[in-house]
Amino acid sequence: MKIPARLQPLIEEGLIDDVISRLMSGKEADVFVVRRNDEILCAKVYKAAEKRSFKQAVLYREGRKTRNSRRARAMDKGSKYGRDQQEQVWHTAELDALTRLADAGVRVPRPFACIDGVLLMELVTDSEGDVAPRLSEVFMSAEEALAGHAEVIRYVVRMLCAGLVHGDLSEFNILVDANGPVIIDLPQAVDAAANNNARFMLERDVNKIRSYYGQFAPELLSTRYASEIWQLFEDGDLHPEIVLTGTFADSTQVADVDGVLQEIDAAIAEEEARKERLKDAETHA
Repeated sequence: MKIPARLQPLIEEGLIDDVISRLMSGKEADVFVVRRNDEILCAKVYKAAEKRSFKQAVLYREGRKTRNSRRARAMDKGSKYGRDQQEQVWHTAELDALTRLADAGVRVPRPFACIDGVLLMELVTDSEGDVAPRLSEVFMSAEEALAGHAEVIRYVVRMLCAGLVHGDLSEFNILVDANGPVIIDLPQAVDAAANNNARFMLERDVNKIRSYYGQFAPELLSTRYASEIWQLFEDGDLHPEIVLTGTFADSTQVADVDGVLQEIDAAIAEEEARKERLKDAETHA
């Protein structure tokens, strides 16, 4: 096939030898099957920001850190340089997430490098050597659905223990090879501790997975893994090998609104007293 312009530099640099086929075109990237020596890989070519259709990307970027202070200031200001730097952060986010999650015991494609907005990684294949199907393309028995769901939930827990929430997990972002589910598409992964939307995103991820597998195993539809997982995370009790129950009891404790208001009033009074003391000190100086 004709070599896409974004992949030509990788061929010239000897990073890949040939482009075999286009695998798919998604909302944030085009994906190609490429060859490097005797190895068949996957090349994910990220689309420019103005061409991506990934909605509300700013919600996913919240809490992402950069060690370069100049870069961080430029990104905050939204200058052209800052927008360019934001793109670089978006491009490398998936490489960072894949590396981090592989170390945490989550099955993800093995990453190799991200060069100029092109991520080179393992091509996940089925037992016949063909590209592995998405979960959405797989029909399964109730027993297989229960086992697959348990495995994906285990990966969600390990992701959260590693500090990440996928943020866009569904049957379309999971491949199934001979050994089970493989989590893909992670450029939008969020920092669980630094992003205020992390809980909402985790609940949405888990509930989407519940709904899909629940088509084949209806007993899953009444489970409450999302609430259970997040509560354990907030309490500091979540660990990679934890055994979950799928149940969760909502708190019946009534919020102490009066107590909270009293604390606020006390804090305001203390601040006013501090200002008065400071004013007196300045007057008598």
